[in-house]
Amino acid sequence: MLPKRRQTCTVSIGKLKIGSTEPVRIQSMLTSDTTNVEACIAEIARLDAVDCEIILLTVPNQKSVDSLPAIRAEMEIRGIKRPLVADVHFNPQLAINVCEFVEKVRINPGNFVDRKKFEVREYTDQQYQQELARVEEKMLPLINNLKKYGCALRIGTNHGSLSDRVMNRFGDNSEGMVESALEYLRILRKHNFEETVLSMKSSNPLVMIQAYRQLVQAMEAEDMYYPLHL
Repeated sequence: MLPKRRQTCTVSIGKLKIGSTEPVRIQSMLTSDTTNVEACIAEIARLDAVDCEIILLTVPNQKSVDSLPAIRAEMEIRGIKRPLVADVHFNPQLAINVCEFVEKVRINPGNFVDRKKFEVREYTDQQYQQELARVEEKMLPLINNLKKYGCALRIGTNHGSLSDRVMNRFGDNSEGMVESALEYLRILRKHNFEETVLSMKSSNPLVMIQAYRQLVQAMEAEDMYYPLHL
């Protein structure tokens, strides 16, 4: 009685493929400041030695982006060919700039464009659509650069950082998490970008599990079959 694997599209992270019938891939994140090239390389070497297949770095500022060419050059010298992922929050321009140097970019839909003000308000349908148009406008330069440099994208939803827009209409719950991701998925699909992976994070494991289950159901209802990052 083996569990049936959910079938998805295949997403390329550089030369590595995930989803579909590909093996489950292992990813880890560096703890070092990305501007500390020597420390990052030491961690990358240790992860490479134990067959970690994908490596995530935090990119909180432009200095971190500027450090990536040196990290890539040292990886090349050492013969380390693992794909890199940039974890970006709050600053759309950093996500755009980093595409040239990594194989995948991770953004949080709750703070990529929105700034949390904890406002309680009712959005009319027109106001909600205006908000989504604002998100789409900010997404377009990123989509263009993702395509230009052959990058994949992870939409990494965090329960603790849902936008005020989503919180007010869908709630501070698993449904809100799912809708936060779907807003971005619909924009990506509208502009013919399919190299997408999704994650649902919550400090409450029950909320997280429920969010993943609801996400899969919601994607299937819209004919979407993207891989999950757990």
